[in-house]
Amino acid sequence: MAKIKTTYFCQNCGYHAPKWLGRCPSCGEWNTFVEEVIQKEEPDRGSWRSSTVTKTAPKPKAIHAINFEEQARLRTPDDELNRVLGGGIVPGSLVLIGGEPGIGKSTLMLQIALGLPGQRVLYVSGEESEQQIKMRAERLPVPTSDCFVLTETSTQNIFRTIEHFEPEVLIIDSIQTMQSSMVESGAGSVSQVRECTAELMKFAKESGTPVFMIGHITKEGSLAGPKVLEHMVDTVVTFEGDRHNTYRILRTTKNRFGSTSELGIYEMLGTGLRQVTNPSEILISQREETLSGIAIGSMLEGNRPLMIEIQSLVSIANYGTPQRSSTGYDNKRLQMLLAVLEKRGGFRLGQQDVFLNVAGGLKVEDPAIDLAVCAAIVSSYEDISISPSIAFAAEVGLGGEVRAVNRIDSRISEAEKLGFKQIYISKYNTKGLDLNGYRIGIKPVAKLDEVFQGVLI
Repeated sequence: MAKIKTTYFCQNCGYHAPKWLGRCPSCGEWNTFVEEVIQKEEPDRGSWRSSTVTKTAPKPKAIHAINFEEQARLRTPDDELNRVLGGGIVPGSLVLIGGEPGIGKSTLMLQIALGLPGQRVLYVSGEESEQQIKMRAERLPVPTSDCFVLTETSTQNIFRTIEHFEPEVLIIDSIQTMQSSMVESGAGSVSQVRECTAELMKFAKESGTPVFMIGHITKEGSLAGPKVLEHMVDTVVTFEGDRHNTYRILRTTKNRFGSTSELGIYEMLGTGLRQVTNPSEILISQREETLSGIAIGSMLEGNRPLMIEIQSLVSIANYGTPQRSSTGYDNKRLQMLLAVLEKRGGFRLGQQDVFLNVAGGLKVEDPAIDLAVCAAIVSSYEDISISPSIAFAAEVGLGGEVRAVNRIDSRISEAEKLGFKQIYISKYNTKGLDLNGYRIGIKPVAKLDEVFQGVLI
């Protein structure tokens, strides 16, 4: 009987050691090593990795001698997914999609699989039965396509089916349920996830077939498995949102074939996911009366300008230390802006509770939203409402100056398209800008005082 070989893997980064260690020397985390059974002999077990073996050493090529042709991307009927992936699906790419349980990852992938006309799609599920997938497919209003379902967890059996079926798109749901016979540890372990991903990556690169993998996330919000998993794939996409909210956000954290700042928005309905082509309309709440503490700001997500609603509530602190709480906005930047308003604007906010919320569940990092945040806070403090036809797009400095932001023309055009009458920008953004070329009124300002004098009437 052959001796069982074991090693210790770090669950955080995938580092392996011959014995247990308290602290990982690679990532520095404590108590992350687990013992797993491995078996490196007998490499030929029907896996895709062992199907092709190079017997001669590869020769390097000069970079100018490498032939390169732009590959045609496969465009799907889902424009939001095309935007997030950088223009469509790249042949031979390996895409990892992560998200919380019940957020809609499987629904999104099944909807894409059913909506690819003329493409042979193989949907491999290790979590659901064929009947469960059929029940979900009946609810989706998508045309009938060449989508085939396989319920299997063994990668060797999957690759045998692939060699016979020859799909043009492969979807794996999920990578944590896959198991390779080359590794003897259980499904979902560090070594199994890494081995199965390596086999799928080799298949994608050698066959030119795009592969989508659904991945689970941990309670900390990161993708389960070793960190090396995210380094192996070409694109990492996260599907975010609150299960109690109908809107979902698809964003990239890594993309070798496009920008990592693009964003797609969906609405979860009983009939599947609906694309939201104009997200600004859903991010601005409809109100019958004007309220204080609300301002509309302009932000950019990739190439897409969005008009979002900033809500603020300022009240007297009755319990000692004032609270500064923000949802969807950096709390440290909020405290900085409060200090600027008190020092440069003369507003006594030191004994006030300040609560800030970005409507729609978005997380904003664009500094162009600073002016809208300041306007919303002062509006709530003075209890004077700001006209809903006014928008803001500027950064605020420590001296109370209104600073310029990038792509101001796109922000102005988006505000004009949504029917705003005025937009406040930095006067340093007006260089090279045709102020008469817009129907919206453009208000260039240099100081915060000029903004408050114009909107708080």
